[in-house]
Parts: sequence; structure tokens; C-alpha cells
Amino acid sequence: MPTSPSKNVIPVGILYSVSGDYAVIGREMLNGILLAIEEINANPNYDFTLAPVVRDPGGSLDKYHEYCHDLLHRHGVRHLIGCYTSAARKTILPLVEAANALLWHPARYEGFESSNSVIYLGATPNQHVIPLLRWLLQEHDAEIYHVGSNYVWSWEMDRITREAVTAAGGSVVESKLLPLGEEDVSELIGDIITRRPKVILNTMVGKSAYSFYRAWYQASQHQPWLNQPLKLSMTLCEPEVQLIGAAALEGYLVSASWFQSIDSAANRDFLRCYRQRFGDQVSPSVDSQSAWLAGHLLARAIARHGNAEVDGVRQAVLLDEMDSPAGPIRIDADNNHCWLTPHLARCHAGKLESFWQADAPVKPDPWLAWTDLDHLGKGGANA
Repeated sequence: MPTSPSKNVIPVGILYSVSGDYAVIGREMLNGILLAIEEINANPNYDFTLAPVVRDPGGSLDKYHEYCHDLLHRHGVRHLIGCYTSAARKTILPLVEAANALLWHPARYEGFESSNSVIYLGATPNQHVIPLLRWLLQEHDAEIYHVGSNYVWSWEMDRITREAVTAAGGSVVESKLLPLGEEDVSELIGDIITRRPKVILNTMVGKSAYSFYRAWYQASQHQPWLNQPLKLSMTLCEPEVQLIGAAALEGYLVSASWFQSIDSAANRDFLRCYRQRFGDQVSPSVDSQSAWLAGHLLARAIARHGNAEVDGVRQAVLLDEMDSPAGPIRIDADNNHCWLTPHLARCHAGKLESFWQADAPVKPDPWLAWTDLDHLGKGGANA
């Protein structure tokens, strides 16, 4: 990437798994931050350039730790952008905090964390879990069978869901959490057929999720009942729809802070630039958009502060507001999380079609400190 010799060069660590169980997500997230860095470096208004130092941990937590340590202590990186799973984030967070560095974390996550060394750009539970549960409680019988991956993301999704739906008179009839990467889902689907719940909530990630979606679709060809439950996902995104196939995902309802189908000038510009750079075959996700946003917010904060010193950049980003592809955003000074606009979408003919969005950006509540889980069935989203 050419740089002007008159501009200061600032190294930025990039940690995304573009190989391994969730490579399709990692590749699109990497695309998002690389596009942002190219746009930043081409902008004559910046007196610096960002130099990406990219590492692929391949989904290995040991590699995340090793590569993060190397970026911080051999390359002198003070700003890192990366991590998809919470397990990866929690693995590198002690290193980032000890080095007084800053992790720009784009992925939606389970909440219940707030570090001064992280700028959280992904949705917190009150911005993606709660809107979907509120809609469910208003529109359907909330008799839920939860399938997930056995780590902190699904643990917290299960706890929040149980608390919310039980208070509203619903129930979680079963929770089955498979090891990360587990692809044998035949026993799981057999148990669902036996239990016959009214709602399936899927919080699986990576290959486990892909195997479940495909196996469910294949089983539904011989078990007509499998077409009856309402199917919800907290993780499904556009590149996975492309990977898994439209037929297997028809009718799924998904909650996120961004979809390709959002109709706004900022989103149309983002999609046009993304496809011009990476080709029409690509399919960016909510996490791709957030990775792109992380790069631009970092650059804007560096410019506002005057250099890349972490404490100053951290304060500078709190003063910024941006009209992003996901709508108006800003970082909350109380917890370093992003104000975001919740959206719900329905998967139809291979597209995630947004059918509801909040009236305004929602303040992040990572600890669910002021979100009233006891009254979700009263007022809110309607399809």
C-alpha cells in the first residue's frame, strides 16, 4: 500500500481468523478494515497513514495470544482491530490492558464487560437480544428450544433469554450447547423432534451452525413438522447465507444492528465501495461494517487528538458522531460501547430483508443495568 514520505506511519494490528471454523466471517471482517484503511490512506486531509500488520490466528486461542503479544511488543502496535468470538477477545484482553493499548472490537457480543482498553463497536444484548425477544413475546408463544455453542456467548444468551421469557410467561424448554466446531447434530435434531417446541433459538457459531442449518433442512424433507417452529438466530449474517444456501435458511428471523438491506445513502455508498474493491461475489456482514467503522473512528480520533497516543485517542473518540452505514453512531462515555439502531430481518430468497428498526439509536447497556427484562412483552417491535 503506497504511502506519502511526508506522512507519519502508524502501525495497526489486525487479528482476524481467515482460516479455521469461522473463516468466512473473518475474511469479510478483514475486508472491512482493509477497505477503511485504504480509504483513510487515500484521504489528503489526514497527515498520517495507517499500516496494517495482519495476522491470521486460524481460530486458535493460543495463536491469538501469541500474535497479540508479538504485535504489541515486537511491532510496537498500540491500536488493534479484531476478534470475532468472545473467547478470542478474552484471551488477548489481559495483554492489551497490560500494554496500555486499545482494542477496537467490532463484533456483537454477550455484554457483561467494560474495559477501558476496548472500544466496543458491536451490539450489546439490549441492542440485539432484547429487540428480538420483545418481538417474539408480542407475536408468538415463547416456548423456546435453545441450540448454541458451548462458550460464553451462548451461556449468556441462554441466561438472558430464560430470565426475559420466563418473566413474560414463556419458557426455555431445553438448552443444548455443542462444543465449538462440533458438526454431528443428528442427536440434537432428533431431540428437537421429540420435544416439538414452538420456537428454535440458534446461537451457534461457525461450522456447528452451518451443519445444523443444513441438517435441519435435509431432515425437514422427511419430517414435515420441522417446517412449523419459528426459527430465530442471534448469529446468522449475509456471508453465511451465501455459504449455507438460501433454501436451508428460508424464514429465519435475525437480529442485528446492520443488514445489507438497510436503505440509506450511507449504506448504499458503503456497499458500492466494498463491492468495487472486493468484487460482486462478496457479501459483507454486520461485523464487516463494524470493522470498517472501527478503522474510520480510529483515524478520526487520531486526527482530532493530533497523534495516536492511546489515552488521547480514547478521549477523542468519545467526542465523535458519525452517520454510518448502520445509521447515526457514537461511543458512550459511560462504558466505551457504541450507540446503535436495532434491526430485525427475515431471510427470504437468500437475502436478509429488514422488516423492523428502532426509531433511534439505543444507548448501550452491556450490564443490562437499566433494561427491564420483566416487561418485554409490553410495547415495542411489530413485524
